[in-house]
Amino acid sequence: METMSDLPSPDPSEQLDLAYQKEGPRLLARMRHAGRTLQEAEDAVHDVFAEAWTLLPFAGIRNVSAWINALFTRRRIDGWRKDQRRRVLQTDLAEETWREVIADTGLDPLDAFVRDNLVDALNDAIRALPAAQRRVVEAQVFGGLTFRQIAELTGEGIDTLTARKRYAIKNLSRALRHWIEE
Repeated sequence: METMSDLPSPDPSEQLDLAYQKEGPRLLARMRHAGRTLQEAEDAVHDVFAEAWTLLPFAGIRNVSAWINALFTRRRIDGWRKDQRRRVLQTDLAEETWREVIADTGLDPLDAFVRDNLVDALNDAIRALPAAQRRVVEAQVFGGLTFRQIAELTGEGIDTLTARKRYAIKNLSRALRHWIEE
């Protein structure tokens, strides 16, 4: 009588081939649904299976399809995080907030060094703000919302939101002054 342990285990390349036939179209559809172009989606699926090809013989995986899906999910999360970081770094502040921060710090925006490095320093300072202050600044600067719109969305009072922005401007100014001193 043969038991499961007596049966020869399938060749890793056969397992991967079967997983590609079964999971490849689904993974491609998931990437397309996430808003990626066909080329980006195909590249992502190819990268996952290429990684699986290098790891599979050493991994001792019983359910290759589930393992491929886990690899793919991790790749999607990593890609999403990279996109989020890129968006944050590329986003410019609204002109009004720029004027407020620059006026409060005493910076000369015509100085070439300041002009070249101010955006990076300001983005770092925004990320360091307390969450409540950062949400107000981001909603106004990146979302283009008014205090009234933010109040309607959050249920918080306009006076509370204006105070948070005022504290945020002071914190940003303080951070930029520290950046200048360095």
